[in-house]
Amino acid sequence: MTKLETLLKLDGVVAAGEFAPDGTLVAYKSNTNMSPELAAMSAQFCASVSMNFTTLAGAFSQISHMNWLPAQGWAYTGGDMTVAVGGRIGVFIKTEKADFNRLFQALVGA
Repeated sequence: MTKLETLLKLDGVVAAGEFAPDGTLVAYKSNTNMSPELAAMSAQFCASVSMNFTTLAGAFSQISHMNWLPAQGWAYTGGDMTVAVGGRIGVFIKTEKADFNRLFQALVGA
């Protein structure tokens, strides 16, 4: 079973995808009617946000004297959905069903 298939089996996950650093969609799986166009747009979004957070983490590490690098993952919640990213893999998950500890363990490991 692939990592995307494993993530898709987590309670509440409706889509899982992998993206390249430039935002190109590498692969995706979905339990819904997610179109290839939406998956591609989501890959671009996730890559852009990941790049921004990495840049901000570097700056924040310098001014806060705390270690925020290397970036491992991030999440955004709005409405009834969450997008969570670990490395170059992200999921869309129904927030009310999300077990964030389990989710990030699956995305980034220990």
